[in-house]
Amino acid sequence: MKIEEVPQERGIMPDNIYEVCYAIDDDGHYVLTASAGWNPKNIANNQAWEVIKEEIAKALKGIHTGKLSPLAFHMAKNQMDITLLAQYAGYSRWRVKRHLKPAVFRRLNPAVLERYSDVFGITAKQLQQFPEKIKQP
Repeated sequence: MKIEEVPQERGIMPDNIYEVCYAIDDDGHYVLTASAGWNPKNIANNQAWEVIKEEIAKALKGIHTGKLSPLAFHMAKNQMDITLLAQYAGYSRWRVKRHLKPAVFRRLNPAVLERYSDVFGITAKQLQQFPEKIKQP
């Protein structure tokens, strides 16, 4: 497509962020140009974010009912499953799964909490917290 045909349809990205794509300039050469997005991609992104919000809501419900630890919220928020978190934290999957139990999570020593908090880029205190409900944009 030509530079002037590059879609500029805003989606979920902030106004000052663009993605780079290739287009053809007036001389017929491929050049990099900025695009604000386009509708099919925006629709797919919105659908993906709805799924993520549902996962977060499911984790929060599990925490509020006492079936899951706050670790479940942070996993959902950061789009991680047990296998991925285990790899990043350096634990086995069964150990991470065990840490999702509230009683076990409450007894974790500070070194384990620190390891998880490093993965999520938060403090150990923040790791033990979770919101009451999802904030809608």
